[in-house]
Amino acid sequence: MISLRARWLLLVAALCAGLAGFWLARELDRGAPQLASGTWLPQSKAVSEFELTDSSGRPFTRRDLAGAPTLVFFGFTHCPDVCPTTLQKLAQVRRRAAVAGLRVLFISVDPQRDTPPVLGVYVHAFDPQFQGLTGDPRTIAGLAANFGVAVNRVELPGGDYTMDHSAVVFLLDESAHIVAVFTPPFDVAALSEDLARAAPSLGGRARATT
Repeated sequence: MISLRARWLLLVAALCAGLAGFWLARELDRGAPQLASGTWLPQSKAVSEFELTDSSGRPFTRRDLAGAPTLVFFGFTHCPDVCPTTLQKLAQVRRRAAVAGLRVLFISVDPQRDTPPVLGVYVHAFDPQFQGLTGDPRTIAGLAANFGVAVNRVELPGGDYTMDHSAVVFLLDESAHIVAVFTPPFDVAALSEDLARAAPSLGGRARATT
C-alpha cells in the first residue's frame, strides 16, 4: 500500500512534469514564426532523396534544393484553374516577399504530358525565375508521398484524363526541410507577410529531422 508521503511525492512529480512540459511548449512556440495564412510545423521534415529533370533538361536532386528557401507546389500544365491561379499568385509573392533568394519550384504530377520543354514554357510564362521538375512517374509518386500530397489520375470520356492533386504550397528552409505549409485560398498579401515573418528561421533548424 502506498503511503501518504509517497502519494504526495508522486503528485508533486506529476505537477513538475506537467509544468515543465508547458514551459517547453511555450518556449518552442515563442521561437516559431506566427503565420496568418499557413502552419509552421513544430518539427521540420526532411525531403527524401530523389532525382528528377528540370525544365532545361538537367538532373535535379535533393542536393539542389539546399542553399536557398523554396516554395514547392505540385501540379500539371493541363490543369484548368487551380494550378495557373496558384502560380500566378506565387509569382506575385516571390516579387513582394522580403526573403532573400526565394525560389518557386513546380513539380509535375503528369510526366506523361509534361516534358521538360513543355514544363519550361509553362512555368516561365508566370515567372522566368520559376523552376519546373518532371521525370519518372514512380519517383514523382514517391516524392509526392514524402510531401503528403495526394495524386490521382481521373479518366475522362473520349480517352482523355486529368489529374486530381492536393493544392498545397510547401515552404522549405535552406537545408531542404519542410518547415511550413499553406493551403488555399491563397492571399498574396498574407502569404508575403508570413514569409517575411518566417525569413529569419529559414537558415536551417538544428532540431530538424533527417
